[in-house]
Amino acid sequence: MDTSKLELAAQRFDDARTALESAQSDLRAEAVAALREEGANEASIAEVSAITGWSPQEINQLAGADSPL
Repeated sequence: MDTSKLELAAQRFDDARTALESAQSDLRAEAVAALREEGANEASIAEVSAITGWSPQEINQLAGADSPL
């Protein structure tokens, strides 16, 4: 059995998962930074929600899980 294609696919999958996790972390950090810069008010939460696709509740949870805005 030639497993070289399987090994390559597995490596590509691991690389993609690592890149996705990094991008998610960056997006969370930038969202929190944007809220800190603008102040966590309804308008800024709505804007971050529109950009990220996250609900206002998710953004509030993110802000609450991180250090205070």
